[in-house]
Amino acid sequence: MPPPPSTGKPFLTQTGLASFYGPAHDRKRTANGKDFDHSAFTAAHRSLAFGTLVRVTNLANRRSVTVEITDRGPHIKSRIIDVSMAAAREIGMQRKGIARVKVEAFRAERAGDD
Repeated sequence: MPPPPSTGKPFLTQTGLASFYGPAHDRKRTANGKDFDHSAFTAAHRSLAFGTLVRVTNLANRRSVTVEITDRGPHIKSRIIDVSMAAAREIGMQRKGIARVKVEAFRAERAGDD
């Protein structure tokens, strides 16, 4: 799992629907040029830079997970983020497939963004 974001304030906060992509997408190329791994803590967002760390909080149960943006999406207009299966499990949304979430984006906290 990516390290939790720093204690600084997020530069972007969004609230809306999240979905996840699972094993059927495993090993397919993502927009950042790397292969998707459903067991990694990653996500797709339409505009955030690759490498951005994002805290995703399921508003129904208040469980949070930190993911790294590695892909573009979601492709369904009503959704704001697609998370990996591992992230979906962490925040308890894998059974329903979608959840109302809060997304908080923090600057990438690793050296040498791709």
